[in-house]
Parts: sequence; structure tokens; C-alpha cells
Amino acid sequence: MPDYPDITRGRQDPLLLYATLGLVLLGLTSVFSSSTVMAMTHHQDPYYFFKRQLIYAGLGLGVMYAGSRIPYHFWKRLVYPILLLSFISLVLVFVPGIGATVRGSARWLKVGPLTLQPSEFAKLALVIFLAYSLARKQEKMKYFAIGFLPHMLVAGGFILFILKEPDFGTAVTLALLTLIMLLVGGTRVTYIFFAGVAGAALGVLAVLRDPKKFARILSFLDPWKYGQSEGYQLKQSLLAIGSGGVVGLGPGQSRAKLFYLPDAHTDFILAIFSEELGFVGVILLLSLFTLLAVRGLRLSLRAPDAFGSYLALGLTLIIALQAAINMGVVTGILPTKGLSLPFLSYGGSNLLTNLLAVGILLNISRHLKQPLPARPAHPGATSLAAGGNGLRLSPAAGLTSGGRK
Repeated sequence: MPDYPDITRGRQDPLLLYATLGLVLLGLTSVFSSSTVMAMTHHQDPYYFFKRQLIYAGLGLGVMYAGSRIPYHFWKRLVYPILLLSFISLVLVFVPGIGATVRGSARWLKVGPLTLQPSEFAKLALVIFLAYSLARKQEKMKYFAIGFLPHMLVAGGFILFILKEPDFGTAVTLALLTLIMLLVGGTRVTYIFFAGVAGAALGVLAVLRDPKKFARILSFLDPWKYGQSEGYQLKQSLLAIGSGGVVGLGPGQSRAKLFYLPDAHTDFILAIFSEELGFVGVILLLSLFTLLAVRGLRLSLRAPDAFGSYLALGLTLIIALQAAINMGVVTGILPTKGLSLPFLSYGGSNLLTNLLAVGILLNISRHLKQPLPARPAHPGATSLAAGGNGLRLSPAAGLTSGGRK
């Protein structure tokens, strides 16, 4: 009989919660350390970015708490309104007076004193839709017109709007997330393969047609050769990471943040974190992300129903994929693209989205049932035979015990 000593009915997953709180705390300290010089120069207030991030963190923790208390099946009832609102918000970023353009990218909406990024919330909308649809079509996922095409059309609509902004990093994240969820949901591997090939071909074509994107590829291949032009940001990031050594230069002692490294408090905050806290700090950060991902995937395997399984998988992928891509970019493993590091990078929309995702995961953990103790088959029996009543994956994608859901 399976044993869940740390997750029982009505009790949220403590390790998932502690890992998230640890990441939020590291994020606040990192934003403060990496942004003070820029904040003082541009806003005459060294705490400008930190105070705003602190407000978003407070709101985000409130959203996480609410998400942990609202039954996760609530989101299933709102799937289409959420999807529609998300599409509308992605369109509104292009409307003058409503959308805000920064550095040539139309990614934000002005909502009173706040600036929101609809593409961040689109991740949640897409995951909720996919979880709902995959759970409904479990027995028909092998059919192209039912299990593959409708999901790709919805995801493709999101991706096209986000590419138009342009936001290549988020578009890639959504594409990977969709393909992984479809693969797990039972879509034929051949459909996934050809979709991946087609997406890669379109990506190559987009790079070849855009001189800026092509220059990024060249700088990725040899950042030192292009260190004073397209590869400047990656070069400075690698120098900052290398300067950190084993234990780092110390909190607040980064030199790269002195206007050597652009976007030091946003997309490339990991370089500043590594420079100040070194290899030891990076291992701590990786451990927290790994713990969060493992607990999220564990919830996906042990959720009480198919919708909960797919929802937990998608929410975990939102955080894990973005973290992996960002770390790959900052360390030169992947080509440079604008993508935040979850919980650490400055930005309210990303923080709110990720904390709501964790809140929903915590609620799923509250609904896991504690298995009943095994009853001996006869007075002389002391235990069930090993494997005789073990866990198995049911056709509904939920985990069963002894063949019963």
C-alpha cells in the first residue's frame, strides 16, 4: 500500500511552499542588490525597484494563498472566459493609449498606476485550457482532428500574438509547454514530431529574415568576437559569472551592475546573483528550483483526477521551462532572448503569475487522499504481497491504488 507521509488530505505540500518562499526571498534580495545603482541614477531613489517588487511580492503571496484555498476545479468552470480575456488582452497591447511600448516591444498594458504583461497571464490561461481539454478527450487524443489540431490552433493563436509583440522567448516557452502536455496527454508522437520540425523550420526562417535575430545567433556562437556589439550582453554576463568563483564577491559587491551588464535586475539577474554569491549560491538556487519542479511533477503523478494531473504538470512546466531557458541564456548555452528568471527577475506580472501557479499546485496537494491502511486477507496475513496492490497509471491519467481511483 502506498504511503504519502508528507502530503495528506487537507494539508498542503510543505516542501513546495518552503521552496517557493525561499525563491521569493532570494528574488527580493537580488532585485535590491542589482538595481540600486540604476534606481539611484534614473529615479534618484536607490529603493525604487525594490519597493515596487516588494509590493508585487506582497500581492503575489496573497494571490498564492487565495489560489491554495480555492478548489482547483473552480478553474475548470472558467476556462473559456479566461481564454477569451487572455486573447483580448494580447490584442489590446497593440492599441495606442492602452498598450505600452518599451524598446520597440509592445508587451504591456497600462492599468492605472500599474503596468501588466498579458503574455505572462496567457501561460496560465493556456495551461488551464489544455488541462481541461486533455482531461475531457482522454480516449480520443490519438485522433488528429480531436486530440491535436484544436489544441495547436489555440496555442498557435497565443504564440502568433506574442511573436507579434515581439516576445520570442515566451513564444518558445508556450510552444514547448504545449507539445509536452500533448505528448503526455496521449497525442501521437508523429504529430508532435512534425509539429516540432515545422516550428523549428519557421524559427530558422524568422531568424534568417531578421538581421537582429541573426546577429544574436552569431554572438551566441562566438560572444568574444562580437563582444563589443551584439555579444556585449552575453560577454558581460559570462565575465560576471566567472568573477563570482566559488563563494562570490559578497552581497552587494557586484561590479557588473555598475552599468556594465544591461538588464542586470531583469533578464540577466542570475549573472549578478552568481557574481555576488558564487557557485555556492547558484547551487542553492538550483536546488530550490529543482525541489519545486520535483514536487510539482510529483503532484501531477498523484493528483486525484485527470484534470488535476494535467493542471499540475502544466503549472510546473510554466516555472521550470522558463527557469531552464533563462539560465541557459545567461550562461551562453542558449541564444540570447528576453525571458525573466521566475521569482528572481524584477517584474510584477511574472511574479504574480508564478505565485498563483504555486497556489493552485498547493491546492491540488490539499486534495490528495491519504490511503487507508491495508487489511489482512486472513488472520494470519501480516501484509500485502509487494506489488500486489501497488500504484499504476490509469487511462484517465490519474494514479490509482489497487486499480481503484
